[in-house]
Amino acid sequence: MLFNTLGYAKFFGLVFVVTWLLVQRRGSLWLPWIALLACVAFDPETAKSLAPWAVCAGAFALTWVLDHFSRAARVRAAAANSDAPDESSHGGPPSSSSSATEPPTGGWSPKGPAVASWALVGSAGVNLLAVDWLLRSSGAQNLLFALLGGLGIATPVGEWTEGSVTQRVAWAVVTLACFALLRAKRIRLLFLLGASYVFYAHWDYRFLPLIFGSSSIDYWLGRMIGRAEDPTVRKRWLVATVVLNLGVLGCFKYLGFGVQSATLALQSLGFDVPLRTLQIALPVGISFFTFESMSYVIDVYRRDLPPHDSYLEYLSFVAFFPHLVAGPIVRPRDLLPQLGGAPRFSAAEGSEGLYLIAWGLLKKVAISDTLALNLVDRVFDAPTSYSSLECYAAVVAYAVQIYCDFSGYTDIAIGSALLLGVRFPLNFNVPYQAVDIQDFWRRWHISLSTWLRDYLYIPLGGNRKGPVRTYVNLMLTMLLGGLWHGANWTFVAWGGLHGAALAAQRAWGRKTPPRPGTPRHVLGVFVTFHFVCLAWVFFRSESFGKAWTMLTQVAELTTHHANLHWRVLAVLAIGLLTHWMPKRWYLECRRRFIELPAIGQGVVLCVVALVLREMTSAEAVPFVYFQF
Repeated sequence: MLFNTLGYAKFFGLVFVVTWLLVQRRGSLWLPWIALLACVAFDPETAKSLAPWAVCAGAFALTWVLDHFSRAARVRAAAANSDAPDESSHGGPPSSSSSATEPPTGGWSPKGPAVASWALVGSAGVNLLAVDWLLRSSGAQNLLFALLGGLGIATPVGEWTEGSVTQRVAWAVVTLACFALLRAKRIRLLFLLGASYVFYAHWDYRFLPLIFGSSSIDYWLGRMIGRAEDPTVRKRWLVATVVLNLGVLGCFKYLGFGVQSATLALQSLGFDVPLRTLQIALPVGISFFTFESMSYVIDVYRRDLPPHDSYLEYLSFVAFFPHLVAGPIVRPRDLLPQLGGAPRFSAAEGSEGLYLIAWGLLKKVAISDTLALNLVDRVFDAPTSYSSLECYAAVVAYAVQIYCDFSGYTDIAIGSALLLGVRFPLNFNVPYQAVDIQDFWRRWHISLSTWLRDYLYIPLGGNRKGPVRTYVNLMLTMLLGGLWHGANWTFVAWGGLHGAALAAQRAWGRKTPPRPGTPRHVLGVFVTFHFVCLAWVFFRSESFGKAWTMLTQVAELTTHHANLHWRVLAVLAIGLLTHWMPKRWYLECRRRFIELPAIGQGVVLCVVALVLREMTSAEAVPFVYFQF
């Protein structure tokens, strides 16, 4: 399974510290010791014992000595280079007796880089051995087996016994690999890519070849399209990548749904066909990284984007963990330049990232999860046991739940990326303040709605081929957008409702947007919100029968409300009020947090942590969009 909130906090804390140490490069020698410290601090049982902390202190001392020698060697090497004669200043090459060819008095400074390299190897070896000892003392076999077990990979047997030659060779390979990575020029990007793959493998390591293979194929197909000049050849490569990506997505996400739907259709026609169901595991985030990778190839085909040169940067673009499993769907033109450029970090952006993470967690844990567990799930599971008023409250609560859940995840993703020096585009803009359905789709899941517009609606013809064709294009786009969310006809119906509303609005004609606060504006917001809630009933329901039961229960107009607890209603009211509060209030709160000193920000974050602790339920509620 994916990390829970606490697990993600630990994971991201390590990634954040290591990433910026790698950017500085001078601190890279300390990274193996940070891994040792994490093993001690993050294990509750290990942290209670004195011996692990003593080992950690000893490894710290040895690492400090190695770091001291490394820095001294670099300083002396730099001094020796600065004292070397300059050909341009002396008018000719240095003589053979020049000091540039002789070590200066007092040491081995020309060997500074070599000393630094050996210090790095020593740091990796010492600290990894200390980690291995900690794991053995806590019952694990060794570091290699613990790493494999953490990713869910079966522990090797046979030649991997304790003290075997195979294990000793593996240890040497791990140590040298750490050294090579820490010396690499693109170490920050290599580390982020590795961390992203570890993040994905924590759910199921068996699907790592899928995301790696999909990314690699699209990268090379993009380069082939970029090199080709013949339009026919370019189109063939484009068709190949579209068929490949949609084929993989269809196999994992829609094959079982297609087989079941076809079987039911044949049975309804009188054919005696046994009902067959295919249980295929759905790789988490496949809908998101498939769309992102496809958009790159399509942009290259359109010549909107040149083929990217760096394979490493492209792999990191697809796998970058903050947006990997549930978006936002980041365009290559927005993310690739940031991954390839110089890392940037400012105190203001870091504070903004912390604010977004805290705000996202509050929306997810305090509002979304509370409404889901205490109202929405109960009513949608058995709507006939509740009154019309309670069912109506559950529908409104689901609208708030899914918004706070998804936008909360997006806030956490954007904040995490900001702390790593990357900025994602806005994905939500108070969608329930929309005055019509078109305005709603300018505000809801902006990265998906713009993707559907640019890569589906416009290629279908958009509004360029007459009104009838425009309505058809809108319906097709939204039907496919609904199907993208899940393999169920209720998602298609949800998309169809939105497509019909968009077509009806276009047929009605364009109107001047009403001024905020006017009766027309209030009426538009009220009608749009309740239409969206109507569509959410189909989105949330497992079948048309359950959706119809929910709607008919609301239509009975019964008003007893014994199951509407005041605390749940208070959370629902807070969710609605925070959504409809003026945007300038939110921006002012963010600005004030960013301007606070570090101590003030720490106090605010501690208060948020206490609120989350009190509001967290015993039952974990996964993010809604993880299933898509």
